[in-house]
Amino acid sequence: MTTHATPAPATTAHATTFDQLGLSAPILRALKEKKYETPSPIQAQAIPHLLARKDMLGSAQTGTGKTAAFALPILQILSTESPVRVLRCPRVLILTPTRELAVQIGDSFHDYGRYLHLKHVVIYGGVGQHPQVRGASNADICIATPGRLLDLANQGHIRFDKVEIFVLDEADRMLDMGFAPDITRIVTKLPPKRQSLLFSATMQPSILSLAAKVVKDPVRVAVTPGTPTADKVAQEVCYVEHGGKYPLLRQVLGDYHNELVLIFCRTKHGANKLAKNLDRDGYSTEAIHGNKSQGARQRALEGFRSGDVQVLVATDVAARGIDVKDISLVINYDIPHEPEAYVHRIGRTARAGKEGKALSFCEPSERRDLRNIQHLIRMQIPNYRPLGPQSSPAPASGVPSLPRPVSLAPKTHPKTHPQPTADHAERPAHTAERSHAPRPSNTDRPSHSERPSHSPRPSHNNRPARSHDDRPSYGRSDRNDYSERPQQGSAPRPAHAPRHDNLNRHPHSPAQPARGHYAPRSEHQRPDYSSQKPRPSQSDYSGRPHHPGPAQHSGLRHRKSANRSRFGSQRGAWGR
Repeated sequence: MTTHATPAPATTAHATTFDQLGLSAPILRALKEKKYETPSPIQAQAIPHLLARKDMLGSAQTGTGKTAAFALPILQILSTESPVRVLRCPRVLILTPTRELAVQIGDSFHDYGRYLHLKHVVIYGGVGQHPQVRGASNADICIATPGRLLDLANQGHIRFDKVEIFVLDEADRMLDMGFAPDITRIVTKLPPKRQSLLFSATMQPSILSLAAKVVKDPVRVAVTPGTPTADKVAQEVCYVEHGGKYPLLRQVLGDYHNELVLIFCRTKHGANKLAKNLDRDGYSTEAIHGNKSQGARQRALEGFRSGDVQVLVATDVAARGIDVKDISLVINYDIPHEPEAYVHRIGRTARAGKEGKALSFCEPSERRDLRNIQHLIRMQIPNYRPLGPQSSPAPASGVPSLPRPVSLAPKTHPKTHPQPTADHAERPAHTAERSHAPRPSNTDRPSHSERPSHSPRPSHNNRPARSHDDRPSYGRSDRNDYSERPQQGSAPRPAHAPRHDNLNRHPHSPAQPARGHYAPRSEHQRPDYSSQKPRPSQSDYSGRPHHPGPAQHSGLRHRKSANRSRFGSQRGAWGR
């Protein structure tokens, strides 16, 4: 499908009030309560075309009112047309990349359509699906993220047969997050006859390729496409060495200690670590990223909007879902790898016609990413300039402010080699300083008797003799000792005496006579265990000594009794 973009007529850009856009009275009443008087350029150009039921490809700066540009005409169309509501079949489907943006769009529809009898549902992951399933059963407008929407569609809780208007918001971010396959599967389930809208802050070749599959003969509305960043955002960059970002951050927060500051990090672990350090230093800080639950993310955003949280540390997952009008400073603690992410980061400030500031900390390893950003926004970002010669007071905890660096621009040092000094030439060689005195010979060394005594370990001859009575018997009788063993130089053993008679017997059998007095054991002689001591190693798992019984030496009888106790005493089961 070929996309033919038709530019918007110039007459629609001259609308000065919402009354001139043809909106209904309930919608105008809600806008007056929100204190909306003059439409933004993107709203003035997009609303007339959308009311005419045309497809659109919209591009505008972040924070210029894209949400109201498609929300107001959608509410107008649904309020004037009243077909029969079908169960689990919404009439409008809006896809967003993040949960925060989905909640933000849902709040906008709630505020603009509070005097209309229309229902909307917000579907996203990270929470239970049962409330969303109940809301999708009779909703007119469905705002969802692609993953959870496909999950509910595969379960049969929502269908796309009756979709009249399809909106793809923040399309470039959705492609960056890898939602292209999910978007393709959702588009194939939509009816061919529909009105499709695609909005994005930046227009890339990949976006145009996606637009060819979504929209048909769209009207292209672009507001200042040459400068993606807002004009009221003062951008600055501060060049720091490795490990110097956090001291500089504390210095900057000293200048903005009474205002809302939004800090962006590249990783979730980095966001948690930075928030923990700032909270330890006395700043009211919260972190928001993908690993946080949806309830924790919403509580952090609400605290940031109300002013209870001064510093909010976030990742790029929240770069397009934070809609707070009073953010004074956005800090890029880590330079993003994607230049488009920089545009959406700094777009969180200077919203609704206000002014803001964006400050980026750049290490030597991040200068390539900074050059890519400057190539995208087509401007050279100036260096950071402090607010004054002295910092503002520190936070309430009494953390002292750090001294300001002398120079924040990158330093370039020429490659020079150090010249040898005068004293270096007079320094003697390292080999000349060595002492070549002869080593003392063996005759010069002190004898063994002259050496100091360090109470050496007693030799074998000096050790105290151990009597036979002190040795453990381990169940052997007094006759089975080593006192009768032939010593060296004594008479040889008798020829009839076995050599290993005591080694082949059972460890708990009665002791055999001493060597040299062998007497065979009787066949009917039963061992007497009453006077035997247990071996130290023979113990059960509880640490108590184990006393073997006669059944353990009876072989088959012991196995029979064990099997009977295990499988029961049925007659004939075992032992026959």
